Amino acid sequence: MYWYYDPTFLLLIPALLLSLWASITVQTRFARYSQLKSRIGMTGAQLARFILDSAGLYNVRIESVPGTLTDHYDPRTKVVRLSSSTYSSDSIAALGVVAHEIGHAIQDAKRYVPLVVRNTIAPVAQFSSNLAWVFFIIGLITGAFGLAQFGILLFSIAVLFTIITLPVEFDASRRALQILEKNLLMPTDELKGVKAVLSAAAMTYVAAMLTAVLQLIRMILIARRD
Repeated sequence: MYWYYDPTFLLLIPALLLSLWASITVQTRFARYSQLKSRIGMTGAQLARFILDSAGLYNVRIESVPGTLTDHYDPRTKVVRLSSSTYSSDSIAALGVVAHEIGHAIQDAKRYVPLVVRNTIAPVAQFSSNLAWVFFIIGLITGAFGLAQFGILLFSIAVLFTIITLPVEFDASRRALQILEKNLLMPTDELKGVKAVLSAAAMTYVAAMLTAVLQLIRMILIARRD
């Protein structure tokens, strides 16, 4: 009966609802504040270069990548990649997202401990996440409890990664707001828009962490039941 109806799936409902809400909210807020031009007078790419140079990070490059909200900082190559929705845009939403990614570059330069830890375990976490369920399901089917436990252990590493990600993302947003407010004197009404976008984005990471934690609890419950 377990294979047709698994009551432990109910554990994931709060996380799934939060994920849906966070996704809709970040898209809605980004769209809203993308319509409002910032009075700073810079595009996302110009802002990125200005902040990086001001921080002495002349070696960090800026590249444009396709997509919307595909912005990210690559610590391996020291490249800030800005999406087509932010690279040439001078909107409040775009500048907020760009400043957030520059916050990651500054974290990297200052060897911010949570970022260092996250970058260290990232390859292992990706590997663990992909294989965890394989070992777990094989263990359940064959009755090899050791394999199921190993799957749980692997998934625990992926959960740890999502937990460590939270302080990294919140700190990057804090740095972004500080830079925009103190260094670039962004008006209060625009800062309010940036905060709205970044807080919504932060909730997507909270949702991911909650989903991972509840999924781990679910795996443990299933293993104990079988």
